[in-house]
Amino acid sequence: MFLRMLLTVCFASGLANHTSAQTASAGCGGSILESGVQAINHAGLDRTYRLHLPRALDPATPTPLILAFHGWGGDENSILDTRAVRRLANQAGMIVAAPRGLGATEDRPNAWTFPGSATGLDGDGVNQSVPGDTALTCNPNVMADETYPSCGPIGSGTAQNICSWTHCQADDTAFAAALLTELETQLCIDTDRVFAMGASNGGMFVWGLGQDPGIAPRLTAIAALIGLPHRGYDAPPDHALPALVITAEDDATVPSGAWDDPSFTTSTDDTEYYYSSATGITQSWSTAHACDITQPAASVDFGGWRFDCRSHCAAPSSTALPPVLDCRMGGGHNGKLRRTWPLIIDFFKSHSPS
Repeated sequence: MFLRMLLTVCFASGLANHTSAQTASAGCGGSILESGVQAINHAGLDRTYRLHLPRALDPATPTPLILAFHGWGGDENSILDTRAVRRLANQAGMIVAAPRGLGATEDRPNAWTFPGSATGLDGDGVNQSVPGDTALTCNPNVMADETYPSCGPIGSGTAQNICSWTHCQADDTAFAAALLTELETQLCIDTDRVFAMGASNGGMFVWGLGQDPGIAPRLTAIAALIGLPHRGYDAPPDHALPALVITAEDDATVPSGAWDDPSFTTSTDDTEYYYSSATGITQSWSTAHACDITQPAASVDFGGWRFDCRSHCAAPSSTALPPVLDCRMGGGHNGKLRRTWPLIIDFFKSHSPS
């Protein structure tokens, strides 16, 4: 709690002095959008997002922004309907923009497409030295057909097998970049404090954002909540972004895996999808920050007794949060936003420029 209070005070002090023209977006001093549901057309598709503006917003002062991506089957309200999310965003002086994924118009759940999710192919192909490894993102023998019509017939469209489970209507990464540009044009955004977080499928998506050379340099940090990449898509990013991952120890949908075990994991909730483990992705991202992954991850005092947080980037004598942080909580596949959102906000604050 003391660390959280300290980070809040330091961030507020830094924000007051952080009004450089280099960090002010094009929308500073101009017209301003209002909180509520907004529309944007991208690539010929009408898209929707919900905007939450902090109560004390000054339209001429550069303000931090969080892009928040819902889980599979969610919408623009999935994250912002939680009162604690809005309250803490107000306290932190942060704008939150929560877009809606695609799928409902083709009679499928709204989703975000990320590496491997639409093709059904993993990122490393077949590794004969690893038992159970195939070129697929799932075990097709136990799966229902979740293929979206936009992905075409299996084998002749984007979907290469029955493991495909997200849409193929548009490039979601390009949409996220376009949404960020729109917000920077219409609002006064602090371009040095642009963050991305996501829950479940949205959490899987933000790893892809952090690896994409087009949008990653525009982001300050990311946070993935109960969301991990598909197997083989955990290569170190070219742009060393700070990253927080929060997983649940009893999650059967997106298992975190054992501590210090980088092997892939398999879902056990009547499906068998293959994912990077929490250790696998954090070890990979730690190498991008030149952190030593040859030793077990060190414990980090963050989030209180409800979370076990560890990092390969922790400095023994430092009170600052490490740039790559693996936090785990009890429970199953539930983002528990009232509990996890404070960690996400504090992580973003701690990795804001001074």
